[in-house]
Amino acid sequence: MHSLSFDIELRRAQLLTRRSLLGSSTVSLGAFALGNLLKSDKAAAAVGETRSEGLPELPHFAPKAKRVIYLFQSGGPSHVDLFDYHEAMDSLHGTDLPDSVRGGQRLTGMTSGQTSFPVVKPLWGGRRCGEHGTWISDIVPHTQSIADDITIVRSLWTEAINHDPAVTFINTGSQQMGHASLGAWLSYGLGRESDDFPAYMVLLSQGSGKNPGQPLFSRLWGSGYLPSSHQGVMLRPGVNPVLYLKNPSGVSRDSRRQLLDTLGDLNQKHAAAAGDPETLARIEAYEMAYRMQTSVPDLTNVSDEPESTFELYGDDARRPGSFAANCLLARRMAQRGVRFIQLFHRGWDQHISIKNQLPKQCRDVDQASAALVQDLKRLGMLDDTLVVWGGEFGRTVYSQGALGSPSAGRDHHGRCFSSWMAGGGIKAGYDYGRTDEFAYNVVENPVHIRDLNATILHQLGIDHERFTFKFRGLSQRLTGVEEAHVVNDILS
Repeated sequence: MHSLSFDIELRRAQLLTRRSLLGSSTVSLGAFALGNLLKSDKAAAAVGETRSEGLPELPHFAPKAKRVIYLFQSGGPSHVDLFDYHEAMDSLHGTDLPDSVRGGQRLTGMTSGQTSFPVVKPLWGGRRCGEHGTWISDIVPHTQSIADDITIVRSLWTEAINHDPAVTFINTGSQQMGHASLGAWLSYGLGRESDDFPAYMVLLSQGSGKNPGQPLFSRLWGSGYLPSSHQGVMLRPGVNPVLYLKNPSGVSRDSRRQLLDTLGDLNQKHAAAAGDPETLARIEAYEMAYRMQTSVPDLTNVSDEPESTFELYGDDARRPGSFAANCLLARRMAQRGVRFIQLFHRGWDQHISIKNQLPKQCRDVDQASAALVQDLKRLGMLDDTLVVWGGEFGRTVYSQGALGSPSAGRDHHGRCFSSWMAGGGIKAGYDYGRTDEFAYNVVENPVHIRDLNATILHQLGIDHERFTFKFRGLSQRLTGVEEAHVVNDILS
């Protein structure tokens, strides 16, 4: 018995590290300051205010944007077919991609065994749009209509060649799991604008192209080593947007309040004793869930939207869980003070049957993406809302499969791809960067995905080099340890 007691005490001492000891002192002060705040709805809001301010040193400078809506197109949209046409492609169609162009770059296992790599020009026509004469495909006609509101970046690139590391890389700054997502970084640094909603919210949809699309894991909107209160909160379609948010049968709102008050007291005592800051994050999560019991139903009930809204976004906006419905919800979230809103739309992985799949996938997103920009502009919100549209990489100019086959598609391509941005201090009616005539390599103004993330942070008033979090002895950054640069040329 004596030995067992000694082992327990030794284990307790081992757990009480220097960091947790220091943390316990600060948490004790925090717990004392919180005191008896958790006693009413009004008091709960006060707690939210004290926890929503973010880091005192942020923003580093005056921001151009207050919020971000990131329309993430998971699977790799074909930049060749959508945004990056070169006239030379017409004469190059059917010829083999020269070895000098590929330059020994890696191929995926899906095309590395091909004996030829025939060039395939854009499978649909396009036209020069807007005052700048930006080429945009005819399969996204609504995007053509907002050419004067967006900047298309055609020179993005990434080292990742497969979906999961590529999606992880662009969303967290690393191909390795365990790092914090962009939205979590912004929640941690800038805090919430609203007491009724988290700073970071996520919506998922499945497209009509490749169905099912590539899997998406919650770590893509996770907090990594940051406090867990900064992870993205995902809304589901249907009657229960957030699981377990409603009170169980027989539990009133008053009794729920009493339960949270008691639980909050116990958690504060535990935080003071154990020095675990995650305990305070747990208190905050309970309080946020309590407030969301009333705020979420109001958010998702779109019956108050006029008929003109659905004419703008399309009939799909009436169907919960569709990309169009999620775009409408994104606008409603932005109006309610959500700082970072991320839509993940699956189905862009056109390895096969691209002539059949890609138009369907574009129909899912084209009208609603353009409508969101137009709607924000109509409401006077586009100037301080940064909208980003794009995926983790692009597609190859050469055919995966026999040239002209109905089953042919395009493989992954990370050496160059396209994305567009609007609002939030980004130039309107502009295109940036240039690729070679095969849309295979960047030849002018390369933009690494780290540069993209640095630019997003910059528009929110954050210097990416100074925005760090100490973890395992290192100052972690969203943009990593390699060089990253703000793309000043696309800023208005």
